[in-house]
Amino acid sequence: MLIKSHSSGNHLPLSSEITPKEVFESRRDFIRQLAVGTIASGSLLEMANREAFAQTPAAQKLAASLNPAYALVEKKTAYKDATTYNNFYEFGTDKADPAVMAGSLKTRPWTVVIEGEVKKPVTLDLDSLLRLAPLEERIYRLRCVEGWSMVIPWVGYSLSHLLKKVEPTGNAKYVEFITLDDKKQMPGLRSPVLDWPYVEGLRIDEAMHPLALLTFGMYGEILPNQNGAPVRMSVPWKYGFKSAKSIVKIRLTKEQPRTAWNQSAPNEYGFYSNVNPLVDHPRWSQATERRIGEDGLFTRKRKTLMFNGYPEVASMYAGMDLKKFF
Repeated sequence: MLIKSHSSGNHLPLSSEITPKEVFESRRDFIRQLAVGTIASGSLLEMANREAFAQTPAAQKLAASLNPAYALVEKKTAYKDATTYNNFYEFGTDKADPAVMAGSLKTRPWTVVIEGEVKKPVTLDLDSLLRLAPLEERIYRLRCVEGWSMVIPWVGYSLSHLLKKVEPTGNAKYVEFITLDDKKQMPGLRSPVLDWPYVEGLRIDEAMHPLALLTFGMYGEILPNQNGAPVRMSVPWKYGFKSAKSIVKIRLTKEQPRTAWNQSAPNEYGFYSNVNPLVDHPRWSQATERRIGEDGLFTRKRKTLMFNGYPEVASMYAGMDLKKFF
């Protein structure tokens, strides 16, 4: 269900050098203070956590218009939960690892190469990407293949704005996203858990769909490192691992990309990976989900919605066997 809301004008963030060391030190000092009892728990914990980040350049604001077409009538996940419960294996496989380890990621300068089956290949720096289209805030559901979910206010614009600028050729059938592969910044890359770099992909019509969001921020701020800074995808009708983080290259291709999790375990992670409660993971049901922040002993799991509750994408899969093309 959606709700309409008034929106404000768009503004671009100020450009400044983000210092990962300062982000890491702020979090480290915060954790130390919490350990010795100088910071309260409960509701004050979230406030203190955000204040620690607010003291660093990484907490720049990203003012954007709320797009009323994508404003859910659902409680947003707490910022603290969304930034400390993450899958980002480049910084470790435990949910808490990225928030602790991602301070080593340097997000400026940053460039993204757009190449392949396009008439106008280009390399854009982060500020050029930010200026390419008006920024919007969109409140999306996020459903993980592991069976948990969140509701997150992202900031970005439809990927289609960028793809139209580079003019895809008639051979462009897919869009491949290649992420940063730098062991000096990403200690998790030393693990053989996946073949690096992390690669994801969409069919061209999926990538051009208005819901597919090229994302620069969340909760009105630039993306924290652990959430895929400085630029990631948000594809809300697919399981979360389809939304590539820390993107450095976008390649339009004729052939279906060889994506990271599909290559690692093709019987568990299909290329499409649409949220589908009727297609179980081989090791667990996908019929229900646990909403992060609703973790009480007697809290019932939610029913998982087809396409994660975004029926407007269904026409792209008309006639397809979604159990075969899972």
